[in-house]
Amino acid sequence: MSNFIILKKRIKKFNKKIFIPGDKSLSIRWVLFSSLANGVSHARNLLLSEDVLAAIKAIKKLGIRARLNKKICKIYGKGIDGYKFKRNIIINAENSGTLGRLIMGLLINTTAPIKLIGDKSLSKRDFKRVSDPLSKFGAKFHLTKGKYLPLKIYGSTNIKPFKYLENRGSAQCKSAVIFGAMRANGITYIKAKKSRNHSELLCKYLNLPIKVKVEKNYDLIEIDKFKKIRTLNYNIPADISSSAFFIVLTILSKNSSLLIKNVNVNPSRTGVITILKKMGADIIFKNQKIYKGERKADIIVKSSKKLKSINCPTKLNSGAIDEFLIIFLVAAKAKGVSYFKDLGELDQKESPRLKWGAKILNMMGVKIVKTKNSIKIFGNPNLKINKKIIIKNYLKDHRVFMTCVIAALSFDGKSIWKIYDKDSVKTSFPNFLNIIKDLKK
Repeated sequence: MSNFIILKKRIKKFNKKIFIPGDKSLSIRWVLFSSLANGVSHARNLLLSEDVLAAIKAIKKLGIRARLNKKICKIYGKGIDGYKFKRNIIINAENSGTLGRLIMGLLINTTAPIKLIGDKSLSKRDFKRVSDPLSKFGAKFHLTKGKYLPLKIYGSTNIKPFKYLENRGSAQCKSAVIFGAMRANGITYIKAKKSRNHSELLCKYLNLPIKVKVEKNYDLIEIDKFKKIRTLNYNIPADISSSAFFIVLTILSKNSSLLIKNVNVNPSRTGVITILKKMGADIIFKNQKIYKGERKADIIVKSSKKLKSINCPTKLNSGAIDEFLIIFLVAAKAKGVSYFKDLGELDQKESPRLKWGAKILNMMGVKIVKTKNSIKIFGNPNLKINKKIIIKNYLKDHRVFMTCVIAALSFDGKSIWKIYDKDSVKTSFPNFLNIIKDLKK
């Protein structure tokens, strides 16, 4: 079967209700926390994507039992010190930066060297940014070319606390240190630039010894040694990053509306909503609730007739870091020049996303000015695309694929889009194309 999709027509109007799979960041964290719990943890709406399945395979390599099906998943935790560190263990993070980086923090006490590998895309990403702080605990890391996977982890029996400044706004780096700190003999201090806070919220919900002081640009975090983690039964809310594709599709479509049920709207993740509303999007939250530390809501979005440009505040970057490709499409349709800066972190993702964002816009006929860390997009509300566009060789980045599908369905003209590697959606959103088909009915 061919691994590409061809799209020729703009989507017609739709008024639908959809359900999005479970949040990927929460799903992976549920797997890791549950593997260390004392007893059996249950999850409903766990995202059964390749990234999450890789996390389950990883804990199985460490001696933890798991059972999963479409309705409910169980992990049989063996406690903080329950991992079995056999010789010659190889953990394959596949395409998941979240798994690859977070699990490093859980393995700093390994009694036998552990090899961490990943796929072609993950092996091009920087793991030194995680190994450097984790080595302060006393563990040692040997990385390929000093920076990349494969790497080897050599644990320590004497985990020492330290003070860590996380200045990139990387939740993965911060979470890896939080996981490392759970075994340290004393208090670990983290001063972290604003980023996703799922790990901290889960720690607080589980009554673990963590304190968080929220300041304007940074969070101050104190973590004491964990003695025990209780089981975590979780109905995982829908992923806002996955929802964003359909939010933007609705915004750019004519006479359409969409209801997305039970979405994780954690404020550290809703930068995309703030940015889109500043650009004139009609988006509201209904039925907001706090669920086990996280905020969830139903999202209602309607077509936008008049979109305006934005000089995007950099303080919103971390809360929208996975959604900028799709935001760029809205900027392409908006009136005026939009400016996005300090986006170097985009090139630390599955592909160099700032580069690919610029490339896609160029192919569409959108005028841009790109630097190493920024992009200006000259919007055109009347943009029509009348050519064939072929998208391939993008390191199978799931968000590049999905962004191109949304672009193909959103702009007028007689375009033909041929987008390769449709299987890339298995990384985070296996039923993405099924929902697209449903909206087209």
